[in-house]
Amino acid sequence: MRAVLIKDGKGPIENLYIGETTKPGPRSGEVLVKIKAFGLNRMDISQREGFYPPPAGSSSILGVEFSGEISEVGAGVSEWRVKDEVLGLAGGVSLNRTHGAYAEYIVAPATHILRKPKDLSWVEAAGIPEVFLTAFQALVMYGEVKTQDDVLVHAGASGVGVAAIQLARLYGANAVIATASTQEKTEWLLNIPNGATHTANYKIDDFSTVVKDVTNGKGVDVVIDFVGQSHWKKNIDSMAVDGKMTMLALLSGSEVAEVDLKPILYKRLRIQGSTLRSRSISYQADLIARFNREVLQKITGAEGNGPVRLYIYKVYPWTEIQEAHRTMQSNTNSGKIIVEVV
Repeated sequence: MRAVLIKDGKGPIENLYIGETTKPGPRSGEVLVKIKAFGLNRMDISQREGFYPPPAGSSSILGVEFSGEISEVGAGVSEWRVKDEVLGLAGGVSLNRTHGAYAEYIVAPATHILRKPKDLSWVEAAGIPEVFLTAFQALVMYGEVKTQDDVLVHAGASGVGVAAIQLARLYGANAVIATASTQEKTEWLLNIPNGATHTANYKIDDFSTVVKDVTNGKGVDVVIDFVGQSHWKKNIDSMAVDGKMTMLALLSGSEVAEVDLKPILYKRLRIQGSTLRSRSISYQADLIARFNREVLQKITGAEGNGPVRLYIYKVYPWTEIQEAHRTMQSNTNSGKIIVEVV
């Protein structure tokens, strides 16, 4: 089969190319999916550059989310049939293999695929698994968001950020404050249906001041953070008593100087680190099942009327994979970047 490969195993964008590799086959409990489209995520850039290696024993092919059609079913799988239209997440750490989605075919555990809603295109469906499951885990499972909570979402215009904002609104949050790097992004987040109620351009605004103004000094109940070091002190300052923060990445660095622990103690803060790809197959399966029950059928395309919508920034054919990576690396996108296998 063809797949997007990396010359020398890692390196710059120019090292990406489409080449031939071994087509996988499903084992017991797995399905083989012929991929129609796959989503890009920032972890793909880190992996390509050699900073985020895949779990031990897994494929070096990039990509963790996809849409496609089942072409083969392994032994013991009764709930899926050949030709079923699905979207899915590449499997996590287990004795099974993990394959990447930048390819014509992918093997996935039968528990890691979901039936594609009929109203969603292949492109739209490919933008759901990684970003929405990451946001769902961070906000609902760890953040325990509830009605009338106030929520702060960083990297608001990213795929996960847009998903988290809408999920917060879906679960009844009061104020949903999003940060982004440009006025264009903050305005877009305010104008999409069920988008942010308030925004802050973190390059020119003190988002902790915005939070206090919006919440009348109370602070937010849930923080979703990707940034780390540069946002740490303001995040702590932004949090309400009994507030929860889920940390998903450390884009600005991992070391914070002169940390004052008193607010963590006196405000009874809960700070949770989170990764998804390195979690066990069983953990991911439980997460996917709950997401399927609570959220999936509420998602529509950008022009739909659902309470949660999928926003696609740009679609590339996989023959332009280098340009797709350049777009993601430029940090100009608002919404998902999707690649079609052609």
